[in-house]
Amino acid sequence: MVEQQSNWRKRAILFFTSQCISLFGSQIVQMAIVWYVTLQTNSGLWVAAFSICSYLPQFFVSFLGGVLADRYNRKYLIIGADTLIATVTLLMLLIMPYITAEPMLLTALLIMSIVRSAGAGIQNPAVNATIPQLVPEEHLMRYNGINATMQSVVQFAAPAVAAVVLSINTLRSTLGIDVVTALIGIGLFLCVRLPKQELSKQTPSILADMGVGTRYAYSHKSIRKTLTIYGLFVFFTVPAGYLSGLLVSRVYGDTYWYLTAVELVGFGGMMLGGLLMSVWGGFKSRRLTLAIALLLFGAMAIGMGVSSFFYLYLVLMGLYGIALTAAQTTITTMLQEETESTMQGRVFGLMSSLYSSCYPIGMLLFGPMADKFPLQWIMIGSGIVLIILALIAYSEPKSEIEQ
Repeated sequence: MVEQQSNWRKRAILFFTSQCISLFGSQIVQMAIVWYVTLQTNSGLWVAAFSICSYLPQFFVSFLGGVLADRYNRKYLIIGADTLIATVTLLMLLIMPYITAEPMLLTALLIMSIVRSAGAGIQNPAVNATIPQLVPEEHLMRYNGINATMQSVVQFAAPAVAAVVLSINTLRSTLGIDVVTALIGIGLFLCVRLPKQELSKQTPSILADMGVGTRYAYSHKSIRKTLTIYGLFVFFTVPAGYLSGLLVSRVYGDTYWYLTAVELVGFGGMMLGGLLMSVWGGFKSRRLTLAIALLLFGAMAIGMGVSSFFYLYLVLMGLYGIALTAAQTTITTMLQEETESTMQGRVFGLMSSLYSSCYPIGMLLFGPMADKFPLQWIMIGSGIVLIILALIAYSEPKSEIEQ
């Protein structure tokens, strides 16, 4: 029995490690491309185009990826998506020396970004649906916390590595790093033996399977509400998250130290949040855990909106990061626990689609609003909405299917 427990723990950690190594390379490339385009073109249009191409394909492909994750072997699907991303990146690396015209190079990078985003749309639902295959239900919250901590470390380190590589070398070097990390990640994942997957009963077409997944998520009150809360949560995190640098520059001064400190403390809070969930595991009531995380999140957003002292703002940003990871980890765990194994892919496909749509919509809305209204007001308003969302999360009834 002890040996069995040790085996699943080792397999889970090896799986998380393989995905984080792969994610590390992907994050480096994503950051490097944005910086390269910004410095080379100084064009808001090109930067916007690359930002859209990092979200839009994932939005369209994620639900399809979820269907595939329920119909076919998830391990092969994840490896296939990783291989696709690595292949298009390697191809770009090889042809870059032969592209001399800047517009052609930018177009080629844009096409690569579209394919990479689509690959992520296939991969992400399968990854989230694989975790419950590896981890017993009673340990899901803690191991999702471990996974969140590892991903936060990657997201913290990747921009720094991208900046160093770009400053001493070229964009091609960052592409090479991604290919190597993908190969390492795939190699490690091949060593992970997954328990037998219960495949969904396939309908005659993938579109029909999409309809089955949508009806399933909508008919389960708990899943429907959790997904709705997640979409609103992602949308209203934009002011205090995405626009935090803008607020700091307007209120406290546009200095490198202030902006760097905010980023470091935010990522530090996210890592601490993951560690907290991995050790604590949350309350027995998932709804209570989610409600408290959202309540803290909203309160910190309001606090950042009214604060006039930078060091207080840093403390609030750290707590904000803890609440962010706690909320995300709880939502993921709730969906894993509430969803049937044959529907996990489709539910997490919907979750990925919500993220890749609600976050950019939030940027499109709150970005221009920040030029028309005081950003502090927007941040306070979003915090109030998140507190209301916390009350809704706490009042959510137990899982119930509408016939």
